[in-house]
Amino acid sequence: MVVSATNTSADVLSSRLLPGTHLWENLTTLFQTQNVLAAMGSSAFIAVGTTVLALSVCSIAGYGFEVFHSRGKDVLMAVLLLAMMIPFAAIMIPLFQLFAGAGMVNSLWAVIIPAISTPFLILLFRQASRSFPHELIEAARIDGLSEIAIFARIYVPTMRSTFAAAAVITFMLAWNNFLWPKVILIDSDVFTMPMLIANLSAGYVTDYGVLMLAVLLASVPTMLVFFALQRSFAEGITGAIK
Repeated sequence: MVVSATNTSADVLSSRLLPGTHLWENLTTLFQTQNVLAAMGSSAFIAVGTTVLALSVCSIAGYGFEVFHSRGKDVLMAVLLLAMMIPFAAIMIPLFQLFAGAGMVNSLWAVIIPAISTPFLILLFRQASRSFPHELIEAARIDGLSEIAIFARIYVPTMRSTFAAAAVITFMLAWNNFLWPKVILIDSDVFTMPMLIANLSAGYVTDYGVLMLAVLLASVPTMLVFFALQRSFAEGITGAIK
């Protein structure tokens, strides 16, 4: 991908394996023909907004499922897990009608809101919460801390590796999401990077050097997030499985 971004389309099609001298030409063509900065901004807003809100909501839900006891919580968790079996294509049209009725077509929030709460993240935090020492919660309650204070001051710092793992997963899924943004975002001013890349390959003639450069630019943020949190990501996934 990196090598192809420096070559012409003919060089890419001929399977050239050596770096070329057309990086600047490909970069100029990409920025002249596509609104790359707007697409990067839209993708960043969606990815960061989804990550922050999803971690906030799903961590509280997972914490509540494990710490608080009630007869119906296992039934409710089973219903949430059943939702994972429903393909997104089955709810895509009703979801579009819902947001269209609310006047949120072409709104980036229409991409963020459906991903705020997912059964997978709730299950991840619930499984991780099983290794959380409940003695700390009881001690904090005796000291007079509220449940919100216990969650914010004790649970969150202790489970930071799980939060890191959930952040990596959520950020990558939100950044690479294509189908739902393609449906709900119609105006080119709010296109995301995956939609921009799809546009580059949708014409009669595809410039593969420019296409590979766009893919490279779209891959950099997710790579940076993963490399920055890879140790915590591994610890969080291992802890959740245990």
